[in-house]
Amino acid sequence: MPVLASHRKPRTTRPHSPAVGVTTAALASVTLLSAQSALAAPATPAAPSAPSAPSAPRPTVEEVRAKVDRLYQEAGTATQEYDRAKEATDRKRREVGRLLDDVARRTETINVSRRALGSYAAAQYRAGAVGPTATLIFADSPQDYFDQSHLMDRLSDRQHTAIASYETQRAAAAGQRARATRSLAELTASQTALRTSKRTVQGKLAEARTLLARLTAEEKARLAELERKREAEARRKAEERAEAEAAAAAERRRRAAAKPAPTTPGPTKPTTPAPPPSGSTYAAKAEQALAFARAQIGKPYVWGATGPSSYDCSGLTQAAWRAAGVDLPRTTWDQVKVGTRVSTADLLPGDLVFFYDDISHVGIYIGGGKMIHAPKPGAYVREESIYYMPLYGSVRPV
Repeated sequence: MPVLASHRKPRTTRPHSPAVGVTTAALASVTLLSAQSALAAPATPAAPSAPSAPSAPRPTVEEVRAKVDRLYQEAGTATQEYDRAKEATDRKRREVGRLLDDVARRTETINVSRRALGSYAAAQYRAGAVGPTATLIFADSPQDYFDQSHLMDRLSDRQHTAIASYETQRAAAAGQRARATRSLAELTASQTALRTSKRTVQGKLAEARTLLARLTAEEKARLAELERKREAEARRKAEERAEAEAAAAAERRRRAAAKPAPTTPGPTKPTTPAPPPSGSTYAAKAEQALAFARAQIGKPYVWGATGPSSYDCSGLTQAAWRAAGVDLPRTTWDQVKVGTRVSTADLLPGDLVFFYDDISHVGIYIGGGKMIHAPKPGAYVREESIYYMPLYGSVRPV
């Protein structure tokens, strides 16, 4: 078996580290340089300066909270862009690998055909160096001459076939090389988009951390109180939803119990059992997905992660439904297009719930107005009210 040309480089895996921060050493260096500059500057009389413009007013805690929320949402959107670019990059990398493997195989086949053509060309040259008459004269017998002539005719036919095969193989290899070149260009574009999305996420998160770090202790306490109020309001709405769902379930049980059993006069004939309703099939799959999601509670949110040790929001829902045998796309923007759209009033456990106008977040509904989701950087997979964030819509994946 011919040895294929090696065209791949060994890959090295780098740990995913989305967090970007400023070290204490860097801050100390800046402070030290500032102090040295101040000491090195000669003492000169201060020139009169123009009155400085009034500084911008310090933002309120409510303004900081609103901006941080917006930055986290924008980081979520950039995370989905990162997920999409990463998926495209991985897909293109696999495609390029397959194309290069095929080009290597075709190149080896062409080389074999080229060697065969070379042998035919050499045979032609040797045959052309001696004319038919001389061949007949130097032949051991007239029969040998006719045998050699017949062989040359057969070689000519084989040569014609070999040339046609060689041209076909060369054209196919050229086409594959062109496709590989285009795929490599697309891979480069995907990698560029991946780096851009990564920088965007890191920038949004760094800005949010900077805003929070500038708060005083009193402002941080005020911010924590606002967060507690928002969580309490979301819980209240979820509890109301849970009570409504429980009441609806009790009403359905009451009606089922009050419904008279059908009576059939005379002997009954054996019948084939009716297939289970589609809802029961969905409930079974949803329970598998929810069991997986519950097992991930407590694992950290990491943007771009798909498990098993960490997840982003769409990575968690994708992995949960995969555990139930259902393949979902990678991003929220694609997951929202799968299955059947359902209203919030008709939610069932297992349904996907999407948030924000840009559909940048998703969770998996568990009932009672709650979901399991991977919230944001710095948080962990957890149960939470679906009313904590502005709802966009819901999808039943199966």
